[in-house]
Amino acid sequence: MLLDLQPFTDADFCYLTTIGRVTGRPHTIEIWFALNGYTLYMLSGGRDRSDWVKNALHSPEVQVKINETMFSGQARLVKDTEEDAMARTLVAGKYIPRSSDDLTDWSRTALPVVVDLEVL
Repeated sequence: MLLDLQPFTDADFCYLTTIGRVTGRPHTIEIWFALNGYTLYMLSGGRDRSDWVKNALHSPEVQVKINETMFSGQARLVKDTEEDAMARTLVAGKYIPRSSDDLTDWSRTALPVVVDLEVL
C-alpha cells in the first residue's frame, strides 16, 4: 500500500537536499512546495541560476523532508506546458493567500522544478 501524502500537503515548507555539483556534499534548503499525488512542485525565483536547481539537474537524486518524514525522489524541470501551468497554479494557490507579499510576478516568472517522490 502506498503512503497517503495528504497529511503533508498543508506543511508550510519542505527541506530539499541536493548533492553539490562541485563539492559532492549534501546541501539543504528550506523551500515552499505543493504536492499533487506523489509529485512535489517548487518554484525557483532565481530560475536555473539557483545553486539548488543546478545541483538537482547535475544529480537528480534528491531527498525531501516534510515535517519529520524523509522522502527520496528524482528532480526534473517541467517541460510540458500543461504541467508548467499546473505547477504554478498549485504553488501560487497555496502561498499567495498566506503571504503579505505580492507573489504574482514570482508565480508567473519562477522556474517550476519537480521532484517525483519515491513512496512505498
